[in-house]
Amino acid sequence: MNTSLLPTIPLTLGVTPGDIALYGLGVVGAIIVIILLFVFLNFGNLWIQAWTSNAPVGFTDLIGMKLRKVDLRTIVINRISATKAGLPVTTNQLETHYLAGGRVTNVIRALIAARGANISLDWGTATAIDLAGRDILDAVQTSVNPKVIDCPDQRGPRATIDAVAANGIQLKVKARVTVRTNLRQLVGGATEETVIARVGQGIVSTIGSAHDHKSVLENPDEITKTVMKQGLDAGTAFEILSIDIADIDVGDNIGAKLMYAQAEANTKMAQAEAEKRRALAVASEQEFKAEAQKNRAAVVLAEAEVPRAMADAFRKGNMGIMDYYRMKNMQADTAMRGSIAGTDPSQTSGQ
Repeated sequence: MNTSLLPTIPLTLGVTPGDIALYGLGVVGAIIVIILLFVFLNFGNLWIQAWTSNAPVGFTDLIGMKLRKVDLRTIVINRISATKAGLPVTTNQLETHYLAGGRVTNVIRALIAARGANISLDWGTATAIDLAGRDILDAVQTSVNPKVIDCPDQRGPRATIDAVAANGIQLKVKARVTVRTNLRQLVGGATEETVIARVGQGIVSTIGSAHDHKSVLENPDEITKTVMKQGLDAGTAFEILSIDIADIDVGDNIGAKLMYAQAEANTKMAQAEAEKRRALAVASEQEFKAEAQKNRAAVVLAEAEVPRAMADAFRKGNMGIMDYYRMKNMQADTAMRGSIAGTDPSQTSGQ
């Protein structure tokens, strides 16, 4: 290749090395302008919005969040809200909570609501509650505005709490429990279901210890007083403010039903015992009849030996003909007397 031609080319075309350098700089500048324009079009709106709200977020932070697939609008809007409310929350904290799977908007709203209500709640506690799966915003709102829980839950299988007084009368009770969220025990604390179960247990126990149902109907507030003293909100995420009896009705006479069922059971047991004794008596009677038949058979066998004995007596001379006739006369006389007396002739004839 002839290198001597290279320096002569620009001269023949009328382009100097300085022109090439300027052209290159122009291309680089154009690329930079395009990049800056692209960045501004994508991030400029949010950057200006944050800057004018006195909650600045740098372009590099915006680009980094974009690369980390973070929702820029969520971070910037909540950063502005926190700054306007006077909360010392940084962009990095918001991004970290977002990447951890938290609900950033809920946390910021909850912190703003807690600050307005003078409730002690810091960023760490709020994010921990949110990451634990609890609705931190609802918890703060419940702390400000107490919540009313139906006991039992009207969506459950039973519409009332059924309890039986000492006299056996059933009472059907509906209660309403007013609670306030205890933010310090929200993480790890028991839920509404536990509060409902404990209140129901307390009502059943209080009614069961009452002497009769009338005293409960006359003073239903005694139920609430007794239940409130039991500290049912211990270990839960709520603080019980009050328990109110919304409705109380008289149900069945459970005691009478139980006594009736017991009486029926006793009757069946007595009938079974009587049937057992009757069966034993029948069996004994059959045994006696069998024994009587056996004895009659023995008598018949004994009577069959009498003629042989008489014949033997005649042969040996121990008995004469006159003795035989006297015996026959005696038997006939005995049979006649038995007939007159109404006895069985068959029994007297064998004697």
